[in-house]
Amino acid sequence: MRKIRAVLALAWALAVLLPAAAQQAEFKGTFREEMVAMRDGVKLATNILLPEGQGPWPVVLQRTPYGKDGRGKDKVPGSGRSQGIPYAARGYALVIQDTRGTGRSEGQSIPFRMDQYDGYDAVEWAARQPWCNGRVAMVGASALGITTTLAATLAPPHLVCGFAAVTPADIRRDTLYSGGVYRKELNDGWLKSQGKAEQIAEIVSRSISDPFWNWRDIVSQHPKIQIPIYHVGGWYDIFAQGSIDNFVGLQVNGGGRAAGNQKLLMGPFAHGPMMGNIRYPESSHFDGMEIQFRWLDYWMKGTQNGIMDEPAVRYYVMGDPLDPGAPGNEWRTCDSWPPPSKVTAYYLHPKKKLSEDFPAEGESCEEYRYDPKNPVPTVGGQTLMVQGRGPMDQRAIPERSDYLRFETSALARPVEVTGRVYVDLWVETDAPDTDFMAKLVDVYPDGNEALVTDAPARLRYREGLDKELPMKAGEIVRVRLDLWSTSLVFNKGHRIAVHVTSSNDPRFDPNPNTGKRLRQDAETRVAVNRVHHDALHPSRILLPVVRVSRVPSVNGVTSEK
Repeated sequence: MRKIRAVLALAWALAVLLPAAAQQAEFKGTFREEMVAMRDGVKLATNILLPEGQGPWPVVLQRTPYGKDGRGKDKVPGSGRSQGIPYAARGYALVIQDTRGTGRSEGQSIPFRMDQYDGYDAVEWAARQPWCNGRVAMVGASALGITTTLAATLAPPHLVCGFAAVTPADIRRDTLYSGGVYRKELNDGWLKSQGKAEQIAEIVSRSISDPFWNWRDIVSQHPKIQIPIYHVGGWYDIFAQGSIDNFVGLQVNGGGRAAGNQKLLMGPFAHGPMMGNIRYPESSHFDGMEIQFRWLDYWMKGTQNGIMDEPAVRYYVMGDPLDPGAPGNEWRTCDSWPPPSKVTAYYLHPKKKLSEDFPAEGESCEEYRYDPKNPVPTVGGQTLMVQGRGPMDQRAIPERSDYLRFETSALARPVEVTGRVYVDLWVETDAPDTDFMAKLVDVYPDGNEALVTDAPARLRYREGLDKELPMKAGEIVRVRLDLWSTSLVFNKGHRIAVHVTSSNDPRFDPNPNTGKRLRQDAETRVAVNRVHHDALHPSRILLPVVRVSRVPSVNGVTSEK
């Protein structure tokens, strides 16, 4: 079942970039498979799909761990040749390569370990072929986006541009961990779906600060990347902040032609079909393949199609889809990210209230017992393998003492939140270590608690991932939770809510509360946790509230001034 879900998620990601008609038509160009040698002699299975007629052509390269033929390792090669149809129609040769140790390729598969070097070698090999005009682009979504950005860090001389959808910026921070907490359903689930369950033990045995993870950090290598990249992300995607961070970092700090030549699109989608009763209107859809071709045509062929005259950022502002007159539910553009906003604090108060009023004097807190053997279940959010992702109704989580719901009164006017969201909690525990988790929730008038975004924090990493600090009895500390970015209008009559707890399983690995390393042993203990919310300990959520002055929309897109 998990493998089926992984395949479905991949199929959805590819559907964004590949028209259905192309998947059903017949490829009429030239197809062949070659085993291409890498610098260490390992040969990687590579499909070559050339347009009809005489070349040479610009080449689009995809490197995938999911099988270049769209089938398993023992199936007949060539079954994936329909992927070349839209590229051939636009005058591009398509090269699809099985990454090391996957599909029909030789070598050992350690996810993304050799993709910097293999990607470089594949680009330069393609550029040397007689059917290539010396210009190569790399494109892909998810893992294929990761192979694209990793290859770009070595600056292959013939790599002209990239198109990376739903891609992390730091595999340690965006993929393996969040707030120091292991992303269990994403990592364990994905590795099992790829037949690599044995690699889980190695991952969890390494310290979060182990230098082993440094090479997977794209952010620190932004100055090495020399090319323009079009980044596509989703507000509920597992790598949502990664798409934004790659855009911002390369736009400012990229090398060569990277700086100033990045684009970003953020839409209302997840890493697969979203679940729940929130369905955004058809206007939220976009033609990912057409955007990709406009990008390729400009950089690979020099076509003056106006794409670089458009604002650098296009993003979807989510709203109440059940109210036709509600603000939001529209595309906007801006020249940089994030758009201007005013950081507004909403404070936690007694009786589970949330407001802009600063807390009163006098000690005030909520206390609960967190038992790792009875964790809060995952319901929606930025997930991959579990059933249910996106703005799921949190009422599916029953009333329980270790799950706190803080709410504003019904809003007298809409509140737009666009940008990065943080939660500051003042907390206490009787355990040497524990977790705290926070969710931003849009509460509808009918009671639907639609999840917007959420994040955890492991207390021993409260001052950084490279500094472990055990908790002391009676110690009250502030911990910041990074809920990543979003864009949503809380409609009039809705309530803004913050949910606080200490677990979210299987999305995050439950903290055993012992202070020991991840899965070091099976020992657990119950933690008595407190969330303080008084004048000395003002727990709060920080929302980037936007007041937008707009010009009339063009083709359904509103520009900000």
